[in-house]
Order: sequence, then C-alpha cells, then structure tokens
Amino acid sequence: MADDNLKPMTDQDVAPALADPLAATDALQPIDPLKGTDTDGGDPLSQPGGPANNSTSDAEPATARQTISDGVAKLKSGAGDRARGYADQGKAKATGALDQLVTMLNDAAGQVDDKLGQQYGQYARSAAEQVQGFSSSLNDRSVDELLDDARTLVRKSPAAAIGVAAAVGFVAARLLSAGLDSRDQA
Repeated sequence: MADDNLKPMTDQDVAPALADPLAATDALQPIDPLKGTDTDGGDPLSQPGGPANNSTSDAEPATARQTISDGVAKLKSGAGDRARGYADQGKAKATGALDQLVTMLNDAAGQVDDKLGQQYGQYARSAAEQVQGFSSSLNDRSVDELLDDARTLVRKSPAAAIGVAAAVGFVAARLLSAGLDSRDQA
C-alpha cells in the first residue's frame, strides 16, 4: 500500500493543536538547580551552596552522619541486648531439659535396680549426678562466662570444637527432618 499524501510532516501532525500557544511553554518549566551547582557559569563562591556560604551545607552532612552513627549504635545495642536475651532463654530451656533428663535417669535407675541389680542401677545414678552437676554449673554461670569458656575451648582444641559443632549440626538436622516428616504425615 503506497502513501499518496506527500506533504511534509509538521508539528501539528505530531502534537495535538493547543488553543493557547503559550500554554505549551508554561507546561515545560525547568526545575530549580541543585545546591552548589554552577548554573550561570559564574563564580562558585557566589552560589547559594558555594564555599563562601556553606554554613548550612557543612552542617547538614555532619548532622546526617551523626544521626546515622547514632542509629547504628542503637541498632548494635538493641541487637546485642536481644541476642543476650535469647541466649538467657536458651540457657534456661537447656537447664530445664537437663533437669528432666536427671529425673528420667533417676527413674530409670530404680527400674534397673529391680531388673538387673543395684550395680547397674548405680551407673544410671552416677550418670544422673553428672548431668545434674553440669546442669547446676550451667545454671550458675552467666551467658558471658559461658561464651568465654567456649572461646577458650575453641582456641585450645579447634579440632574438638569442629567435631562438636558437626555433631550438634547433624543432630539438629535429624531432629528438624523428623519434625518436618511427622508434620507432613499429619
């Protein structure tokens, strides 16, 4: 299909005709220049944000930096406090679980006495005493002391620390996997 209209294109063809030709110039006004930029090619010292008149421009970044610095300090403090709170809760849960284990071992010791003899029941009681001692020492110490002990252990024996971390990770993964499997079956 050929175009039979051979007239040249004009502004009227591209933009709709405006009733007021000055309205087009009002719609496209430039925005105010940024502070400190040289818009008229003049001396930067005479500009509103130039070095000669920078009392507010230097104060604003310093105030912003201080505000950001204060915010970061508050976040760090808040995160540390929350982590310490979670660690205290975890310590309380761990000592509660250890106390339950002690109770279970003592109950098992009585049953072992009845079925196998007091010699084997004494092993269960000894294990219960060891767990009870660990639970009470864990309960008596602060989280900071426990973290210091953990750091000392890692420095003295990094291979053992890695092995313990791997074992704990394996157990946690198995428990998580078993929990997810039982939830899927329900």
